[in-house]
Amino acid sequence: MESPPTHRFDAPACVQHGAGVRAQLPERVREFGGTRVLLVTDPGIVKLGVAGEAVAALERAGIAVAVFDGVQPDPTDANVAQGFEALRAHRADLVVALGGGSPIDVAKVVAIRAANPEPLPAFMGLHKIAHPGLPVIAMPTTAGTGSEVTKVAVITDVGRRVKMMMLSARLLPRAALVDYELSLGMPKPLTAAVGVDTLTHGIEAYVSRKANALTDPLALQCIELTARHLRQAWAEPSNREAREGMMLAATLGGLAFSNSSVALVHGMSRPLGTLLHLPHGLSNAVLLPAVTRYSIPAASERYAAVARTVRCAAPETSAPAACAALVEWLEALNRTLEIPRLSECARQPWSRVEPELLKMAQDALASGSPAQNPRLPTPEEIAQLYREAW
Repeated sequence: MESPPTHRFDAPACVQHGAGVRAQLPERVREFGGTRVLLVTDPGIVKLGVAGEAVAALERAGIAVAVFDGVQPDPTDANVAQGFEALRAHRADLVVALGGGSPIDVAKVVAIRAANPEPLPAFMGLHKIAHPGLPVIAMPTTAGTGSEVTKVAVITDVGRRVKMMMLSARLLPRAALVDYELSLGMPKPLTAAVGVDTLTHGIEAYVSRKANALTDPLALQCIELTARHLRQAWAEPSNREAREGMMLAATLGGLAFSNSSVALVHGMSRPLGTLLHLPHGLSNAVLLPAVTRYSIPAASERYAAVARTVRCAAPETSAPAACAALVEWLEALNRTLEIPRLSECARQPWSRVEPELLKMAQDALASGSPAQNPRLPTPEEIAQLYREAW
């Protein structure tokens, strides 16, 4: 008789959520033994003054701080190398990540480099990082990736044109300070893209082949909060209730998918980022309806539960009708949030994209995520899904 499956659940030692928790940063740094901090962020966060606020708070507490702001959207191996040089130059003993998923992912990988000097491709895949690195405290400014609570980082290998997905408990931040006030006033296009990214995390964590009793409640709460708050957060960028709901949804989605898995949407999204330089959240958003329609036959009861959670289907609605309503609801959500079709945001003609479809499909499969999809795709089917999203 086969043994029943077991499930592992990893989470930060400390998650603080709510207005103003960013003020707890110096206390958390001291709690985890930090005296010399490298703050990893991006130029936009510096320009907004958010990074300066964090630096001032740390310096008032007697903590030495250096800032590395050389992180770009969809970060690269060069960003990691530059960040690690900044860490060594400052002799940092703790890393603070401030920003969206890109600075947080870079901070995670920078923090493990001293103890794991192998080339970055050696960490691609599952549990390839042998030694713990420096503590990381993550402070998200966008309600999207959930990276503040995940053991995942995605870094682009520029030379090979591959997005390296790394999953290891060594990448998990020690603490997450989830302060929704940092997301107030976020631009509408960014709110839309990262919001549907959050929804994708919840849905894929729930329908994944690795979904389990620990992750299901988190995934469903992520989905419900996103359905309730995303439209309002998009329409009213300074609505505090909506921003708080979306920030909480993003964190719950991160906890869910990090301990279940993402699936085909994320697998297909990574080649889009590499070839077309689309932001991660946007590429997930444009793919979600088509991939959902494709995947439903293999998990109709699960997708029906998602439909009931977002309230586009009543509790008594049959699974086939609920699933059909879910696809329509996802398409309508994208229209409401003014998320473009792939052809409208690609900045490349179809004649440039079509010859790359097979490589994109193979890269998607190689990422590992599609293997957790309810319906297992062939390269040809993935290529067809890219065509549908176009």
